[in-house]
Amino acid sequence: MTDADWSPDPTRLAAFDEGEWSQVEAAFAGRLLSYVSRRVADAEAREDVVQETFLGAVRGIGTFNPAYSFEQFLFGICRNRTIDQLRRHEVRGRGGGDDGTAASFDVDSLASDDQTPSRIIRRTDLADRGRDLLAAALQEWVELTWSAGEMDRLMVVEGLLRGGMRNRDLWEPLGLRDEVSVAGIKFRALKKIRELLLAKDGAAEIAASLDGLAADADAPMDVQSVWGERRVSCPSRRWIARWLDGGLEPGAARFIAFHVDEVGCEWCEANRDDLTRAREQGRGEALEAVQGSSVRWLRSRAK
Repeated sequence: MTDADWSPDPTRLAAFDEGEWSQVEAAFAGRLLSYVSRRVADAEAREDVVQETFLGAVRGIGTFNPAYSFEQFLFGICRNRTIDQLRRHEVRGRGGGDDGTAASFDVDSLASDDQTPSRIIRRTDLADRGRDLLAAALQEWVELTWSAGEMDRLMVVEGLLRGGMRNRDLWEPLGLRDEVSVAGIKFRALKKIRELLLAKDGAAEIAASLDGLAADADAPMDVQSVWGERRVSCPSRRWIARWLDGGLEPGAARFIAFHVDEVGCEWCEANRDDLTRAREQGRGEALEAVQGSSVRWLRSRAK
């Protein structure tokens, strides 16, 4: 099995199996560093972010939700650590504290929140269950569309939901007849996604409950946010590797190029950059430094 195919065993990770965690580090350090390098200018700070990401994963593995992939779990931590790093830099630039705390806090908005804990928990639980079902329906639609070779259809929905594009931005680059064609593809796609969603156990009941909450709690199932958050259209690292090697049929290659280069998926950009660097020049000294430091951190088991 290649690095592009491998994913860790969550049970072994939760048991703090050092071999499994070492393999996680070897498989993901490069792509995490590629992601951080696009956002953090300082080389040492980048290494710190990656180390903190692995430490956060060790600490948080007990909360891993199998509805997400491990890569999503790890990149979610990395994204948060990157934001923390950027905020620390911004706060220091504004004269904030050296400990990275914000210079100000909106206490009034917190004090005015009259939501009871039970209402917040109920709303969150319903929204989470609804989003899990919606993510499954979206993933099923993507797989069906990909298998049918309908890449223009997939690119239209990807551009609208993930790229924030408009009908007029898509029809000509994708070789469609006009904006009406784009609107038609979107309408039919959403209709099919709704059918797939409602076919799943419990979906109708959860949707009705969410509708009932909508009057006093903003908890609708949001297709656009779930599409991006759950990365339903992201090709696996193996597919990205095959794309870089020129081993995909034209339709699939065209979609991945659109997803990475036009939509600008930050996670898949990181995978592409890491794979490209590995092919061209190996891992490099900076990555070796990250891995060496991370091993020591992981062996501490986040104590």
